Amino acid sequence: MRAECSFGVLDECDDWIVVDKPAPLAVHPANGRTDEPTLLGGLQALLACDLADGSKLSILTRLDRETSGLVLVAKNRDAARHFSRQFEARRVLKQYLALVHGWPDLDRWREEGPILRAGEVEESAVWLRQKVDPSGRPCSTVFEVEGRVAIDGRHFAMVRCFPKTGRTHQIRVHLEAAGHPIVGDKIYGTDGRPYLEQIGPGLSKESVELLMLPRHALHASRLSVEWNGDDLVWDSPLPPDLARFIDTGSLIQGHGESAGN
Repeated sequence: MRAECSFGVLDECDDWIVVDKPAPLAVHPANGRTDEPTLLGGLQALLACDLADGSKLSILTRLDRETSGLVLVAKNRDAARHFSRQFEARRVLKQYLALVHGWPDLDRWREEGPILRAGEVEESAVWLRQKVDPSGRPCSTVFEVEGRVAIDGRHFAMVRCFPKTGRTHQIRVHLEAAGHPIVGDKIYGTDGRPYLEQIGPGLSKESVELLMLPRHALHASRLSVEWNGDDLVWDSPLPPDLARFIDTGSLIQGHGESAGN
């Protein structure tokens, strides 16, 4: 899956810009690479005049390269400080959509397992991998099942995710811990081999069949912040690649029980 530096602008003012990032576009250059397109590079080209007039870009909602959806970017230090205070006070509201393996028993539940880097407590071939562990940092995510779908006899669910904290890979880790890893995830719900293959010789036939999608099926769908006394809300629809996957099956609305908040 080749990355292209194409993204949509949803909203903009003199102080910030909100864009819709596709997968697998990286937000920043990774591992010192300068030969691949990035969201930052695209924004620098788009906002060249602003930058020439003294603007300083700060990407505030960073997404993994394979996660699509909403990204908030401050254009100056004052806006960056304003939004950073909201993040610190946990007043920024974020929602994600995730396509997961299996049918959750509950329509709504909360995962609160603490998270740390897996390599701190066990051997891990993937340095980035996180895991739930009692010695980890406090972490909380609420999940709501949007619908369940059967495709060729296999069960999948579309789950809306409400992260209450901002740990690395939080949603992916908590869904794996719940027994419902995200479709296409190369790190979680697998032994990590697909991830190592991707950064090495390329995905094997077995990994392609296992993953089912070229990227993990996670989308940042809603973002809400306060600006000048107003609550601003932006929404991004499910991208075509994930919508096509769902459309191949028969959607069944939630039928499980609720675990409350």
